[in-house]
Amino acid sequence: MSRWKAFFIQYLQWSSPFTQALTLSVVTFCVILPLCCHQLLYSYYFIKSTYLDSMSEDVLRESLQRGQDALHFWQSAPTAMSPKFSDITQHPELLVTVVTARRNEGRNFHYLLQVMQQFSSIVRGCGEQRCAEVLLCDVESGPLENQDARLLEAHFKVIRHSPQEQQNNWGQINTFEREKQDYVFCLRKGWELFKPKNMVVLEDDALPKQEFFTVVKDLLSRRFALHTLYIKLYHPERLQRYWNPEPYRLLEWVGLGLVGATALLLTFPYWNPCSFSFSLSASHLLFFTLYFMAAAELLGRHYLLEARRISPQLYAVSPATECCTPAMLYPGNASLRVADYLDGSFCIKGNAKDMVIYQMARTIPGERSHSVEPNLITHIGAYSSIRPNPSRPKLL
Repeated sequence: MSRWKAFFIQYLQWSSPFTQALTLSVVTFCVILPLCCHQLLYSYYFIKSTYLDSMSEDVLRESLQRGQDALHFWQSAPTAMSPKFSDITQHPELLVTVVTARRNEGRNFHYLLQVMQQFSSIVRGCGEQRCAEVLLCDVESGPLENQDARLLEAHFKVIRHSPQEQQNNWGQINTFEREKQDYVFCLRKGWELFKPKNMVVLEDDALPKQEFFTVVKDLLSRRFALHTLYIKLYHPERLQRYWNPEPYRLLEWVGLGLVGATALLLTFPYWNPCSFSFSLSASHLLFFTLYFMAAAELLGRHYLLEARRISPQLYAVSPATECCTPAMLYPGNASLRVADYLDGSFCIKGNAKDMVIYQMARTIPGERSHSVEPNLITHIGAYSSIRPNPSRPKLL
């Protein structure tokens, strides 16, 4: 009994660093973070059973309203569009190609119209000299036309497969290979028609952020852009966590913990309202490093990345990750190299075009690929144009 009493006296008094560390951890991870983060979608504390369905329905409702607003905007836009975006100059500094196909499900959301309305707004915001030219690539090859693309023909340059190409493509190859061939067509056609200095290729459900062109311009001004095959402008938020096999994220995670721990321990001599007895020792530095690392991961790396939107120079560039190609920047003539690489591969389920491009960048000597964080687009496509859809899509 005296042994336990001695233990409590030595370690569980408030003046003991062990007691302070234990109390701080319990209060932070069991009280403060759960209360603050239980409604944050990408936090470990998110209560899926309580909030996921209602949040998903809210997002679908907002997207449907934006889609209807975009439909009314374009239906009434003919006299308001000046200058016309269909007048694309040769050799533009940046060409944005939006790849679109008809959606059998979710047609009322009008994703393409939402994206093009946003582009019309932010391109106009660049001033008299447009910051980019915008091209629409309609790859619909089914018996029904893409009505949203047809509506936009009065405002944007639209390119399509020839009737013979449509007939040859329809129904003879699997969905993933057809998607790849359509993507290659858009890459090559955009280059052949306008010879842009740089190209961005977006899928028709990639809604650009307001700072899209400002950040793209800054990325192209950086030295690494001259020697990269592509720069990904989007990675799914649910896959942005620190606990990840990507080495750079682990280094970022440890670095964040060390910086936070050092800053806090250096502050204590000057401001210490709770009378903590921590000092800048190895053991205390290790504890607070792990403390900040755990707090950052449980809160959600996605929310920490959002702070980088303060300035284009703060956007992080890192080695590319493998998933997803809704928004890709191809500096220089890299789009032609990507088209050639894709042509040399046959896509099937499990080896779609995003995986092919990623593997090419990793295995071909001299090629590099990068990702930018945070995302420059919002992926609004709850209903896919090529894959099976649930009756009511969920955010996770």
